[in-house]
Amino acid sequence: MQDLSQTEENYLKAIFKISEGTPTPASTNAISAEVSTSAASVTDMVIRLSKKELVDYKKRKGVRLTSKGLQIATHLIRKHRLWEVFLVEKLSFSWDEVHDIAEQLEHIKSPDLVERLDTYLGHPRFDPHGDPIPDADGKFAFRKQVLLAELTRGEQGIVVGVQDHSTAFLQYLDQLQLILGAQIELLERFVYDESVKIMLNNSREMILSKKVCQNLFIQKQPSLK
Repeated sequence: MQDLSQTEENYLKAIFKISEGTPTPASTNAISAEVSTSAASVTDMVIRLSKKELVDYKKRKGVRLTSKGLQIATHLIRKHRLWEVFLVEKLSFSWDEVHDIAEQLEHIKSPDLVERLDTYLGHPRFDPHGDPIPDADGKFAFRKQVLLAELTRGEQGIVVGVQDHSTAFLQYLDQLQLILGAQIELLERFVYDESVKIMLNNSREMILSKKVCQNLFIQKQPSLK
């Protein structure tokens, strides 16, 4: 695997994140927003990565990862998410604290360390935010899930992930006790503002905004009623 700078690795991961699940190339503007730098700097970097055969860049048509670039990006994501599991499960960090620390740890180069970490953690398939962890071959675990916004009245499910990884959102969910594993039943959907009323853990009702519903992943469960 090529010896890259942290900045180059971060660009590859950003392109992966933008392009994940879509055939559309990542635009330089989208990359610029993701890595918080100017569009001109992005252009310079993708040209450099193109010369290293890590991205396919066509002016005004966007950027795609090559097979080599995809392999590196996937490996970075594997390391990042394994470190998040370690920080939460073994060092008792909260799920809103681990992202920035894992951003630093993911650049450690030792492949042996990563595989030992995976074994030590019991080969987890998902990180503390519910995101799939690719295995050593770069394959992601699959789980059937929907956004809370897609549930209909009377449907039940378990919270399995979040789409918004911001500290503010994760801390808000903690306050509501809407953590991974929480049980939800959708009681009512309000047409006016698309908010919903739910039953949480069969114990209390609460109202959730449209924004929360669009950022909370649920694994549907059969109704017990």
